[in-house]
Amino acid sequence: MDPPDRRSHAPKPVKFNIPGHAHELTFSCFKRMPLLRSRLANEFLADAINAARMVHNFEVWAYVFMPDHVHLMIYPISETYSIAGILKAIKQSASRRVINDWREQRPHLLAHLETGLKRPRYRFWQDGTGYDRNYYSPGQIVKRIDYIHNNPVKRGLVENPAEWKWSSAAFWIENGYTPVVIKRDHFPM
Repeated sequence: MDPPDRRSHAPKPVKFNIPGHAHELTFSCFKRMPLLRSRLANEFLADAINAARMVHNFEVWAYVFMPDHVHLMIYPISETYSIAGILKAIKQSASRRVINDWREQRPHLLAHLETGLKRPRYRFWQDGTGYDRNYYSPGQIVKRIDYIHNNPVKRGLVENPAEWKWSSAAFWIENGYTPVVIKRDHFPM
């Protein structure tokens, strides 16, 4: 008789694609490096979210790009959707553009993204799907949006959430411009 397989395999996180639920998505840069200090990386990420929003039919209610991670509050409009597909569209597009740019313009920076593997040789995002939390209560959603917007304040990067360029706080507080399109057509309040 063979000994039992002692390798531990963590189960893949379950993404609950439930119509009518908002999703708070959190994902991190490779090795939690501050890769989103780059203006260009943030622009590529904003473009990727805006493009994915159109393809996957969801509203972005709130977001913040921190130097080493991202928070998004989204609301899928379609009855059937895939959070995994949405994340893949966002993360893959942004990372490919950054890696291609660095390959052409800043090859010395690619060493920071090396995985030590043949494929993928470079990684911009931490491996895995990140975190996905479902919300349906208006009170919970507002509370989480406040949490998202206050990330740069808690980190000491700004004094007021609306001062952080890579956040939807300016839209919510001052109805100001943000690089990611904010839509609240289906917002519960």
